[in-house]
Amino acid sequence: MRPTLRHLEYIVAIADTGQVGLAAAQLNVSQPSLSSQLSEVETELGVTLFQRGRTGAKVTPAGEEVVRRARRILYEHQDLRAAVQGGGIFQGRLRLGVLPSIGPYLLPGVVKRLHKDHPSFRLIVRDESTRDLSEGLRTGRLDMIISTPEDHPGARSTYLFTETLWVAMARDHLLARQTAPLPLEALADQTFLTLSPGHRLSHIVAGLSARAGGRVSDEYEGTSLDAIRLMAATGAGFAILPSIYAAVEARRGTDVCLRALKDPTAKRDIALIQPALPDPRMGSDILADVLKSEAQAILKH
Repeated sequence: MRPTLRHLEYIVAIADTGQVGLAAAQLNVSQPSLSSQLSEVETELGVTLFQRGRTGAKVTPAGEEVVRRARRILYEHQDLRAAVQGGGIFQGRLRLGVLPSIGPYLLPGVVKRLHKDHPSFRLIVRDESTRDLSEGLRTGRLDMIISTPEDHPGARSTYLFTETLWVAMARDHLLARQTAPLPLEALADQTFLTLSPGHRLSHIVAGLSARAGGRVSDEYEGTSLDAIRLMAATGAGFAILPSIYAAVEARRGTDVCLRALKDPTAKRDIALIQPALPDPRMGSDILADVLKSEAQAILKH
């Protein structure tokens, strides 16, 4: 018996859920049947793919490579079917990873447009840190990601847009009286609020803080942009926010004063990133155009 595509789907489902029972329910098969099929595959391959116990099914070191390759084979099979049908990614499913500092603010309009123009397309979105996005792309858990290209060397990147950075501060702060963009030196001796170190934005903010002669707060690390904005509103420090978030926040009315940060390094490039295969995935150019268009629409208001 040789592993079939269905067997590969079993392996990936167990790896994703961490539970044979959950994987069986997801795949609409019985748990005993799935366990039996998994045992047969392990015997055929001569390796134990999962360490099974009361806490679930954990991928073994040998199984990690099998899972990675299984994801890649299933990905290529899906791509082949889409190519034959002529619809590219829009005739199937796309697992898209995105930075949490972008996804909730950029993707609603993108998803609405894609569902209107391509009703058979299924987009599965995961908001994850830069590190997790990199892992997801490497292992095949994610098909594409929206992230900062410098954090994913070796991958195929399509430039989307550049975000400038903004400063959010309490409304009663002295600097809130200024209406012009703030030079970096205006933030000397100030406390900078940012996300945890797993996010690229935190490294950018640390660099800005060092150049300004300020300090990054060691008392609070935000889990989201909303969290650090709320802390800034209390006067706990200055939150450094990307322009798409700042634009959405300003449009709906905000509890902080927002000012553009005037500094050549106060920016970040955003790209659509996919594995470095010989050719980009069919339809990825269309997806990139939709993402660019939505970002431009947000930033111009």
